[in-house]
Amino acid sequence: MKFRLSVSEDNYDSVLEFLSGRGIEISDDAEYVITESAGHADFIPVRNDKKERVRLKADEIIYIEAFGKDIEIHTDEGTFSSQDRMYQLESQLDPKEFIRVSKSVIISRKHVKKIRPTLSMKYILTMTNGELVDVTRSYYSGFRNFFNI
Repeated sequence: MKFRLSVSEDNYDSVLEFLSGRGIEISDDAEYVITESAGHADFIPVRNDKKERVRLKADEIIYIEAFGKDIEIHTDEGTFSSQDRMYQLESQLDPKEFIRVSKSVIISRKHVKKIRPTLSMKYILTMTNGELVDVTRSYYSGFRNFFNI
């Protein structure tokens, strides 16, 4: 069985050595992920448009969007993809900086440029890259608490 590592840059080499020394195979294309439970990730493993594996700084993320099993991570530098599920990405990110605003979208607090309320207990967000993101009714109260609205 293969595992993929999603740990901080500081711990990556020591965790890799520890697990490899015990016969555990580590691969970037593995289905199962080993993550750190202490703290939140500073970097998220993603793939760029050339399908190369890179480490993306969490604070560069504007928003994350899911289309079924396809995950797109939007930044000022472009769009990246992830093999992780939304709940896995959400658990890796700092809950003081990131919030889920719908079943398929997680946003960064610092990249919200404008919040526009609608009549149906929803918000439309303008992100720093100009994209519009909807806050759905199910996430309305949590969003209001997050931004102290």
